[in-house]
Amino acid sequence: MGFQQGLSGLSAASTNLDVVGNNIANVNTVGYKQSQAQFTDIFANSLDGAGSSRTQVGIGARVATVAQLFNQGDIAPTNNPLDIAINGQGFFRMNDNGVISYSRNGQFRLDGNGFLTDASGINLTGYAPDADGNINTAQPTNLQLSTSDISPRVTSTFNLGFNLPSNADAPAVATFDANNTQSFNEKRSGVFFDSLGNDHAFTYYFQKSGALANTWDMYASVDGALDPTGVPIGVTLDGAASVTLTFDDNGILTAPIAPFNVSVDLATINPTLGAGSPLVFALDLTTATQFGSQFGINLAQSDGYASGRLAGFTTSPEGIIQGNYSNGQNKTLGQVVLASFVNPQGLNPIGDGRWIETPSSGQPLVGQPNSGTLGVLQASAVESANVDLTSELVKMITAQRMYQANAKTIETQDAILQTLVNL
Repeated sequence: MGFQQGLSGLSAASTNLDVVGNNIANVNTVGYKQSQAQFTDIFANSLDGAGSSRTQVGIGARVATVAQLFNQGDIAPTNNPLDIAINGQGFFRMNDNGVISYSRNGQFRLDGNGFLTDASGINLTGYAPDADGNINTAQPTNLQLSTSDISPRVTSTFNLGFNLPSNADAPAVATFDANNTQSFNEKRSGVFFDSLGNDHAFTYYFQKSGALANTWDMYASVDGALDPTGVPIGVTLDGAASVTLTFDDNGILTAPIAPFNVSVDLATINPTLGAGSPLVFALDLTTATQFGSQFGINLAQSDGYASGRLAGFTTSPEGIIQGNYSNGQNKTLGQVVLASFVNPQGLNPIGDGRWIETPSSGQPLVGQPNSGTLGVLQASAVESANVDLTSELVKMITAQRMYQANAKTIETQDAILQTLVNL
């Protein structure tokens, strides 16, 4: 039995070297978790009473387990907006044709069908949005990001805020003519969108009343459409060619006190356009003022927009993936889910940076990032391997010395036996 200790030590040291070598080999593997060989001693079973255990010599050592350490790795930024790093607990939930596995490697890409996959083509799972962009958290599914254009939205509201100078004089020409700057005080333009996403210039004019104090008339034209006398065509304000604005002696608007409809006859303005006509949107002027300061626009906001092409992706710390479009709009495309385990060391590694659950790991707890014990996500970043290269090199030297020392015990035992043979 004299050789047994040395042989078992050689085997344990060899396994330890394998573990250290594997850690070093994966120092650049994204999401890799370092392993650690854990040893235990070996004793022969005693059959002659409990007291003999006090004089029993062990017969060596063995590797009890190769445990993985799931401490956090460093977060490294990348240039890929689909790269995602987990900061904290949790694993990405992956689906390989119905086989669920878990990973910390957040290097993702879009396949030909718009599904988010890893380098091996395995699908990332998450929550899909409904038609209104609300996340459906009922059941995780393979995340598919739509790359189609976003549809245009016709303008339905237009909020306009401004100040009209109370000390302004009435224009020299009382009859409004959009081509005659002497017939109005101020002129500005905004934009609204039709049902096809075409933008239209909405030009509005302010003419101070020469007869009534604190009173202004507002006119508007669309795309510069005017009749020969300079009167706008194809547009009405609250059913008329103009709308009257009145203010009290504190400069607060007293009429109109609510949004009113602007009706645009696009078929008259541009018969070849093909957009829905008439286009009606609510114009809200309720924040307008008439103070002694200069004329100025402080609010010009409408809810319409043109169609847009997908320009990029952003991922929030909660895992919500939004598409960024060329028209400045954003759209929710899905949400990444994370899974945690009571005992992550009970997971079974299967390669490619993935694990599968086992009875020892417990059931996965699936949820949204940044909820419960789950970590947060960082976009355009990956989690580096949690391997300390310097520490591993020191471990390798120690394992080498362990191997040499066990080989020396075998050599010594062989020399003792040789002495006995030579008697």
